[in-house]
Amino acid sequence: MSSCIVAAQLVMLPVALFAGHKADQWGRKPVLLIGFAVLPVRALLYTISDNSTWLIAVQLLDGVGAGIWGVLTPLVVADLMAGTGRYNFALGVVATTQGIGASLSGLVAGLTVDHFGYSAAFVTAAVVGFLALAVLCLGVPETCSRVSQNGKIPTIS
Repeated sequence: MSSCIVAAQLVMLPVALFAGHKADQWGRKPVLLIGFAVLPVRALLYTISDNSTWLIAVQLLDGVGAGIWGVLTPLVVADLMAGTGRYNFALGVVATTQGIGASLSGLVAGLTVDHFGYSAAFVTAAVVGFLALAVLCLGVPETCSRVSQNGKIPTIS
């Protein structure tokens, strides 16, 4: 299933370019919302079939999420740490937290698969993803201070 990894990587690069461009136009939060919304949907789509072609197609959504997160994570950290001199430290904390989350996710998924099966593990991942999307949507403000009242970032001419 190495084709799943290759497929996701092929999607990740153009999505990262798109995300960086749109993050400067729309602000960070709308682009992050797309990235957060894609992954729970992906988890639910995995429960539909175990056909290889289907799984590769669904894995393309992982490239969407990874492309967005890869670009937006340093931008949001830079927005939050602007002027503090603590950007590298904060980015290190974020990366460490992501690593811990990935490890715990694998542990929880493995235990869920052992006791309840693959579909239950994917549904559990989707529920956690939808909760994260709700927290982002309702509880996290826009971090780009350049976003104006009309939702656009002013351009410098």
